[in-house]
This record gives sequence, structure tokens and C-alpha cells, in this order.
Amino acid sequence: MTNQLYLKDSSVRTFEATVERALDNRVVLDRTHFYPEGGGQPADRGRLVAEETTLSVTDVQKRDTVYHHIDGIPPEPGTTVRGELDAERRDVLSRYHTAQHLLSAVLLEAFDAETTGNQIYTDYARLDAAHDRFTETDLADIETRLNELVTADTPITWYTMDRERAETRLDPERTRIDLLPDSITELRIVEIEGPEGDVLDRTACAGTHVEQTGMIGKVTVTGRETAGQGEERLRFELD
Repeated sequence: MTNQLYLKDSSVRTFEATVERALDNRVVLDRTHFYPEGGGQPADRGRLVAEETTLSVTDVQKRDTVYHHIDGIPPEPGTTVRGELDAERRDVLSRYHTAQHLLSAVLLEAFDAETTGNQIYTDYARLDAAHDRFTETDLADIETRLNELVTADTPITWYTMDRERAETRLDPERTRIDLLPDSITELRIVEIEGPEGDVLDRTACAGTHVEQTGMIGKVTVTGRETAGQGEERLRFELD
């Protein structure tokens, strides 16, 4: 099983690893900082460098382990490689993912609207929430609140917790543990501190995030649409 190093440290962009398996155009490493697609966040891109060979990483997927899809013949098992993430792509996706957490917290705080889905891209993101309809005034208020939280520049931290302990100690509305498969027994909890030192958001999440809300940048809510009965979809962009 690949050691998923990004779960502990999202800031690393270059690392060394050993090839464990080579399968057609896929490589399994003993350790990785490449994020596999999941939770609404696209996979990282980048390259693997082995001696004089450079292979582009075109996709990363997690099944029984993490598979790095490459554009050439994979190195032999036992080969030491250097992984190099597309740093700009990772930075953008981390900013958007953290902004999505902020938006989820604001909607729950102001409208009692739970997040029901989300999808992140490199140039915008969307979030679905259980709410009848947001007005233009609502959208403006949401945008103002989001940017207040960005300006506050509060810390974001993450840690692991046993699922049984988390289910008894943490707020299920915020952590959304019930959405996770029963097979997941250890959770990674992401916390965003509020301006008053309180916990603004605390969610079970395996994605990558920035370390301060100020790193998100200015948020612009670009619109809404109906995503189904009693469900709204919001779109937003970052500078």
C-alpha cells in the first residue's frame, strides 16, 4: 500500500520514491505526494524522473492503492524515482478546496444549508447545498462573508482521529462522517479556525488545503442555479 504523504504535508512538491509495481502505463510507488482524484478534487499532474528518463504523470487514481498514470514505458520495480508535482496546479486546487470548506461553513452558519456535493476545477468550483433558493442579496452577503474570513487569515490544520471517537465527540452536521464508507476507520479531520478563535469548520476530508485562509485569495461568487428540488448550486472563482 502506497504511503500517501500528502495527507500529512500538503506543501511538498518534490520527493523521492521507489517503484513497487509497473503495470502497462501505470506505476505504483512505495510513497507519494501526488493526490489521486477524489472528493470533488481533481488529481495532481507532474512527472517522474528516473536517471535520464522523464515521464509525465497524466492522472492519479486510488483503487486498492495509488496508481500513477504515465505517458511512456514505466520504470522497473526497485527503481528510485523523483516525483515532481505541477506546483501551480496543486496550489490552485488547494486554494479552491479550502475555499469550498469556507463556503460550506458560511452556508451552514447563515442558512442552515448543508453541503450535498461539490466539484473543483482549476479555474472555478461549484457547490451544491440543501436550500430552496438563494437571492442576489444572499449571494452578495455570502461573498462578503467569505472574503471577511479570507482577510482574517486564520490557520487551517488537519489531524487523524479514530472514527468511533470522532462519531461521539464531533458534530456530525459539520464533519459529515455519515457520508464515508464504513470501511474507513481512521479519519483525517480538517479544521479551520474562525476570527474569534472558535472552530469555523471541522470536516472529515482527505483533500489538500492551504495553511491559512489568507492564502485562498479573493473569492467571487459568480452565480447560482437550481440543482434539483430543494437544492441550489453555487459557482465561485478565485483571483
